[in-house]
Amino acid sequence: MSDSALDVPLAPLTTLQVGGPAARFVTATTEPELLEVVRETWASNDDWFVLGGGSNVVVADDGFDGTVIRIATRGIAPVMSKVGSVRLRVQAGEPWDDFVRHTVENGWSGIEALSGIPGSVGAAPIQNIGAYGQEVASAIVSLDFLDFGTGEVRRMSHDDLELSYRSSVFKRGLRGVVISVTFELRDAWGDSLEGADSLTDAVDVDDPGASAALSEPVNYAQLASALGIDLGERMPIDQVRGAVLWLRGSKGMVLDADDPDSVSAGSFFTNPIVTEHFARTLPPSAPRWQIEPDEPDTIIPLEDGMEIAVDGDSSATALPAEYHVKLSAAWLIENAGIRRGFSLPGSTSAISSKHTLAIVNTGASSGTGLAADVSELARYVQGRVLAEFGVLLQPEPVFLGHEL
Repeated sequence: MSDSALDVPLAPLTTLQVGGPAARFVTATTEPELLEVVRETWASNDDWFVLGGGSNVVVADDGFDGTVIRIATRGIAPVMSKVGSVRLRVQAGEPWDDFVRHTVENGWSGIEALSGIPGSVGAAPIQNIGAYGQEVASAIVSLDFLDFGTGEVRRMSHDDLELSYRSSVFKRGLRGVVISVTFELRDAWGDSLEGADSLTDAVDVDDPGASAALSEPVNYAQLASALGIDLGERMPIDQVRGAVLWLRGSKGMVLDADDPDSVSAGSFFTNPIVTEHFARTLPPSAPRWQIEPDEPDTIIPLEDGMEIAVDGDSSATALPAEYHVKLSAAWLIENAGIRRGFSLPGSTSAISSKHTLAIVNTGASSGTGLAADVSELARYVQGRVLAEFGVLLQPEPVFLGHEL
């Protein structure tokens, strides 16, 4: 049976380690339990929130006056697939990086560059997680979803999910609970090892246990550089995972009890998507990548002809979507004068000393960290970037029991 309790502290269950208790807290460890618990909670008309790995949430200091449903389901089951590929139905509570490690160890490529990302499998499609040139969207076939509107489980296809940069149909308002996700990966066993001798010292090419399976083409410059290869080349899949973990660790983006910079919610802001016209108003040194977004940004006019680029929905008139570029949020923050390690006076939060996209709870070791300090620092960063470049950064984490 599911485990239910009252006034359960939430901070220890999140990677940022801030926030107060949940009025009611229930854990589901099997799929039938999860369905039962969720339906019972909905029938009670209580406010509710689904918690997975706790890696993308900022809980209010006063906690949450409702029911938190912790998904702790486990299981990776094969599904019939075509030759050369493998399909896996994975329970929503399976830790994401455990799943990635499982696929790499079995020589299945497609999500190896997403190694080291904290959180659960069920959360992955909600914001279409991505890193180092891969997005989970490329591997998702379908998912099983308990719909809040009907109370029934329905299978949603890849197209139903409306996946785009850090977004999905769930981020746009569809309410319910992801029960499981089905992935299709390439069965990479038997690939050639040609090119394996081009690795740098960051990975061990002499490892006798190195996989004979090759990764998907490496399409991210920083990762290719760490591997010592050209963009588009493929490497042994376990070597790619090792390089990604090394890169993420160097930025404090791998959970590590010995690394205070990892006490964060990961990248706090998304990379803004703006029109090419707007991007030309920025300094030439500002990194930008041309894209074709599913949804246009909106431009909110201000006085004297100024404009604010807003990443997200708005009632303002949108410009054509085909002329858009993605900017680097980290570059904008740094060039707005905010450096690594920056903190407001008296705050228990700071910009990571390793990466300007992360906000760190510096009070974690003493238990003094405050969600209010996280929010204050985030608003300060937004204000500086807006004043300097006219770009309003949007946060990635969910704010539970409060707003940014």
